[in-house]
Amino acid sequence: MGFWSMHRNIKIRIITSFLTRTVSTMIFPFMAIYFSIKLGSVIAGALLLINVIASLVIGLYGGYVGDRLGRKKVMIIGQSIQVISIACMGVANSDYVDSPWLTFVFMLVNSLGSGLMNPATEAMLIDVSTPENRKVMYSINYWAINLSIAIGAIFGGLLFENYRLKLFIVLTLVAIITLYVMAVYMEEVYVARKTVEKKNVLKDMADSYKVVMKDKAFLIFCAASICTLSLEFQINNYLGVRLQKEFETVQFFFGNGFTFDLTGIRMLSWISAENTILVVLCSALLIKLLKSFNDLRILYVGLFIYTIGFTILGTSNSLWILLIAGLFQTVGEMMYVPVRQSIMADMVPNEARGSYMAINGMVFQVAKMNGALGVMLGSFIASWGMSALYFIVGMSSILLFMKAIGKEKYEDERNVSQIG
Repeated sequence: MGFWSMHRNIKIRIITSFLTRTVSTMIFPFMAIYFSIKLGSVIAGALLLINVIASLVIGLYGGYVGDRLGRKKVMIIGQSIQVISIACMGVANSDYVDSPWLTFVFMLVNSLGSGLMNPATEAMLIDVSTPENRKVMYSINYWAINLSIAIGAIFGGLLFENYRLKLFIVLTLVAIITLYVMAVYMEEVYVARKTVEKKNVLKDMADSYKVVMKDKAFLIFCAASICTLSLEFQINNYLGVRLQKEFETVQFFFGNGFTFDLTGIRMLSWISAENTILVVLCSALLIKLLKSFNDLRILYVGLFIYTIGFTILGTSNSLWILLIAGLFQTVGEMMYVPVRQSIMADMVPNEARGSYMAINGMVFQVAKMNGALGVMLGSFIASWGMSALYFIVGMSSILLFMKAIGKEKYEDERNVSQIG
């Protein structure tokens, strides 16, 4: 089944998400640097940490309320909040205001809107897809995500410093278009659950997650995933701040007297673009080449290569060494990500999939929080110390995955999954 023959909601979500992510990647990955310059590294890290904690909490509530109000209604509420907050961030970055504190306040509001709608969005994609086309849907979405990030990273490094206000204006327009398309063309296919009487919301939410909390293997698996994703989120947090401060500008000379200055911020965009372009172009080929190898071996080797890449990124200031380290990190990512997703799917029982996926969503937010924490730690720890910490975190993830996934247990789960 091709993309254009899929349900209308799927096409709307993937296309609008591609446009939104392309422009937002030109802005938000560089906000750590913006706050660090304006307010200092410690305050910047604290603000980013607050932002992630708020997203984590509202995400849990978003999943809960999405089952009660309906997917479309929650998505429209969340998108409306994003439209207003992005527009206000633009005002806060105008020449007349230029306030980093107002920028943070409305960035926080934007994160609340995003956190509210994301669980409903993911649930909606499952609602309108089938087991037959779901794999194709997620493959196309994964491709679109990486392509949009590649485009955004390249242009963000060039435009963020001098054209930040114009980028906020463009993102506001994209958000308005997305809201209009959602409200007019998206279908509500989910029948919201009706509650007989009002219950304590916190107690009701807690009851929903009790099953997951008793699954020790899955919780250890989540802890391992937090370690790996925490390294990934260092790129747009500590590593960006470090490169902005430590990387010596490299000047390229071209014909007719034209020169190009590769600053620390632009070096960050090159590393990010290298990662996403390689994923877009080479992930399918690498998966095909590794098809005959044992999944667990691919997972552990991939994580080790991934860890080595981040260890080098944490301390080197050489253009070519940084690019090679970025290559290591990307190859490791392409090796471990598909296997991790496959194993996670095998571990999740069908009757509690929603609760398990909600906790898996928290893994992403906790890792983002650790990414922001890296900015704070980096203001006290030398770059070589951060590299050592990256190595410890990466190796810890391998040990945790080994503990969560015994070879015999994994083979049994795979066999049961294949029989089912």
